[in-house]
Amino acid sequence: MAGLVRGQFISLGELRDRALTDRDELWQTARSVDREAKLYLHWTAGRYGQFYDDYHINIDADGSVYITADNLAEIKAHTWRRNTGAIGIALACCAGATSNSLGDEPPTDIQIECLAQVVAVLCTCMDIPLNGAHVMTHAEAANLDDYGPDTTWERWDLWFLKDGDQPGSGGDIIRGKASWYRDGELNESRVKGL
Repeated sequence: MAGLVRGQFISLGELRDRALTDRDELWQTARSVDREAKLYLHWTAGRYGQFYDDYHINIDADGSVYITADNLAEIKAHTWRRNTGAIGIALACCAGATSNSLGDEPPTDIQIECLAQVVAVLCTCMDIPLNGAHVMTHAEAANLDDYGPDTTWERWDLWFLKDGDQPGSGGDIIRGKASWYRDGELNESRVKGL
């Protein structure tokens, strides 16, 4: 993991503007390696308030969104073999988490809701399909590459969101919430007006 950074607070409206500006470059970067643009969802395995520059976007315990990239098409080291043409988004949480417990600083309800809102804005403004092939937790991506919960448990970010949740439910919950925001609360006409 790269170093701790401060990050710059960004509103959803400012994120929308950044996404619209960086959309074409993100897609060009993805296509340069014969891929489609994607979003990868993480936790930092750190403390609340600690942001890392491995990710384009960090979300704090209170739902504050911080950007740590000058350009959303910038290649960052967030998901093994999947960084080109991809945006890494992380929740600042889960220090001391184990496969049985999310630790003393688990994802907060507001972090999860803000993550879903960020996903809705990025998918809407960057023309990224909001489905499991284009928006994945690190655990889901790691399972595809044989280093996730189905094999080594090396990376299991957001495999579940709350202690006691069904294992593997995290991605579906986040995508479901993001779809709700995209189709209702944050539909495209409202996103344009942020």
